[in-house]
Amino acid sequence: MPATLEDLAATPGKAELLGDHLEITSPTGFLPGHAAGEIFASLRAYARRTRSGIAVGDNVGFVVDLPGRRSFSPDAAFFTGALSGMKFLEGAPAFAVEVRSEGDYGAAAEAAMAAKRADYSAAGTAVVWDVDLLSQDVVRAYRPDAPARPVLFRRGGLADAEPAVPGWSVPVDELFPDGYFPREA
Repeated sequence: MPATLEDLAATPGKAELLGDHLEITSPTGFLPGHAAGEIFASLRAYARRTRSGIAVGDNVGFVVDLPGRRSFSPDAAFFTGALSGMKFLEGAPAFAVEVRSEGDYGAAAEAAMAAKRADYSAAGTAVVWDVDLLSQDVVRAYRPDAPARPVLFRRGGLADAEPAVPGWSVPVDELFPDGYFPREA
């Protein structure tokens, strides 16, 4: 029997509705969780200051209507649509953040992330970040007009999400705990 949005809502933990099945996601480790929290906190401050949208933290569902996907649950996001109370948000976020966990490396993971970025673009997301805390290119910002040419942001710089979040940026170094320098993958 195909999974439904009701099944998704009843699923404990983080999941997305892909085609006719639920894709369950394992909890993440400290470093990816820290980075997602820092991005959310920065977006929340921006949203409060500009009143131009709302910052969304991890495990919030966004309902979309794509052939192979019915929902997203990014690690952080910025949303400019109508708020939905206790229900999933309707429509894609303007900006979505996907922070890599331990298992998000290798050919299969890269293909899955590329497909998800394409889905975000098809649903109307203007910018998707692929945050790779083990790479020199910590943030790769993908836009629908150049899906194969991400804008790269490294330590010591500011990462932005133009044009999805106008005027907002976060120091890449703030994605790491003070004094933490991970090894490259």
